[in-house]
Amino acid sequence: MAKKFKPLTSVLVKPAGPDCNLNCSYCFYLEKEELFKNSPMLRMSPKIQEELIRQVMQQSGESVSIAWQGGEPTLMGLDFYKRAIELEMKYGHGQMVGNGLQTNGVLLNREWAKFLKQYDWLVGISLDGPEHIHNKYRFNKAGKGTHKIVEENAMMLLDEGVAANAMCCVTSYSVNYPEELYNYFKEKGLTFMQFIPIVETDKNDPTKAAPFSVSAEDYGRFLVKLFDLWLADFQNGQPTTSIRHFESVFHTYVGMDAPECTMMKECGPYVAVEHNGNVYSCDFFVEPRWKLGNLMHDRLINMLNSKKQTAFGSMKGKIPTKCRRCSWLSNCYGGCTKDRIKDPADHMMPRFCTSYKMFFSHADGVLRQMAEQWKQQQQDYQQAQQTGGTYNAFDDFMGGK
Repeated sequence: MAKKFKPLTSVLVKPAGPDCNLNCSYCFYLEKEELFKNSPMLRMSPKIQEELIRQVMQQSGESVSIAWQGGEPTLMGLDFYKRAIELEMKYGHGQMVGNGLQTNGVLLNREWAKFLKQYDWLVGISLDGPEHIHNKYRFNKAGKGTHKIVEENAMMLLDEGVAANAMCCVTSYSVNYPEELYNYFKEKGLTFMQFIPIVETDKNDPTKAAPFSVSAEDYGRFLVKLFDLWLADFQNGQPTTSIRHFESVFHTYVGMDAPECTMMKECGPYVAVEHNGNVYSCDFFVEPRWKLGNLMHDRLINMLNSKKQTAFGSMKGKIPTKCRRCSWLSNCYGGCTKDRIKDPADHMMPRFCTSYKMFFSHADGVLRQMAEQWKQQQQDYQQAQQTGGTYNAFDDFMGGK
């Protein structure tokens, strides 16, 4: 059977590497500095930036997305991203380009916001919730909480009309406050939300997970409560807030692949590019074993379709027999591969297996009804088009920002 060719549709870029102006307790990427200890400065050079964008634009199809992450990507300065736009225009061939910036928000200002709005960038801002939650783990280099400035800059983005998502890490502490978190983001106008369960290995005891890691049972209860809050805000059968996890799950209920890679059958739909041009299988696996090459010597499209990347992708499917027999398998596929290895004491089953079972047992009936409604309205929409009529299709559950 021939290997399926993967088109270049998405690239994740770390232009400042693991360098960051914060020192968050749960950050997994700061330790990657060890990989680049011989580098004089963790910054992407103009030469590498141009080669990166040239390849992305020339090797992609009708559309491509570039996610600029870190570390902290705003350390590059705004001129770096202005040049990125110029290079995309220079090397593009008429395709749609979606730029995204994931930032801790500390360095943002009105000039940044106006640029992000002008070029329609999607911004994921790392805001863990109200002050007592955010400041629990998100510190600056002096050990001070960062809530005030991040919240102010998030509000500034919304004021300037920037498409901004709340990126909320769920820890052993914040998992206890689903209602407070949801209402906080909603009241602030951050109605596009992404909740990311945190699990990392304890640096003091590598045989277990770090204390801030969220447990499967707690995360399951969190998802159930969050789902009910999301559902309670529906108006006329349509959501008024966007929660990425639920929208990704909904894809699986209408027979489509989930856009969130944690729920895909295989990993590896994108590559991660470091500041020095090194290319890796995933930003959670930036390590020598999963280095695919360097874009100054290799083509991105070839690395994406390499044997090593294929092996990385298939690793996700190596799940216990119990998982393969699970009725929810096609809705989660075991979750993120990295979550299975971060807790050495619990490596036999996917970390959040219990979480997903709790959630699907609770939400399955409603999701099935929603899926049937969506399918029917899609049929009505298609029939209206064929007869020359008009019809407002069911709100785009598969969209979300």
